[in-house]
Formats: sequence, C-alpha cells, structure tokens
Amino acid sequence: MASDSSKVWTVMSLVAGLGAAALTRKLLDRSWKVAAGKNPPENPADPDVSIGEAVLWASVTGAAVALARMVAQRRAASYYTRSTGHLPPGLRKGDEA
Repeated sequence: MASDSSKVWTVMSLVAGLGAAALTRKLLDRSWKVAAGKNPPENPADPDVSIGEAVLWASVTGAAVALARMVAQRRAASYYTRSTGHLPPGLRKGDEA
C-alpha cells in the first residue's frame, strides 16, 4: 500500500509541477510580447540577444516557474492529505527526502 501511495504522489506532484510550469511559461511569453512588443528570447545564450534582455528573461522565467511549481505542488500535497488523511511520502515528519 505504501508503494502505491508513493506512486500516486509521484504522479500527482509531477503533473502539478509540469502543468504549472507550462502555464506560467505561456503567461510569461504573452506578457513579454505585450510589454516589449516582441517575442521573448528563444535562447538567452544567443549572442544576438542583449545581455540585459537575456538576464531579465532568465531571471523572470526562472523565478516565476519555480514559484508556480512550488505553489502547485503544495496544493497537490494539500489535496493528497485531504484525500488520504496523511501527508504524501517524503513530506511526513521523519521521512528522509
């Protein structure tokens, strides 16, 4: 049973994190187009992209995606806890990460 619980949590956490990252990236792409009037840099490492634009895009996307994933995974953990009556594997007190 614990193994099944672990697999369910792994899938829930993965789906929540990936979904949040994809949605956030779409929102950031659209926001960049509105604010800058052009598409965001496809590859900030490209020498044709200014260093300021590359740093700004990398910083904003990195922080926003990480925050969205964390929020989504916390919500998934809350749903899991309400559904099962206990924290997901790895979040329980005494579990090793």
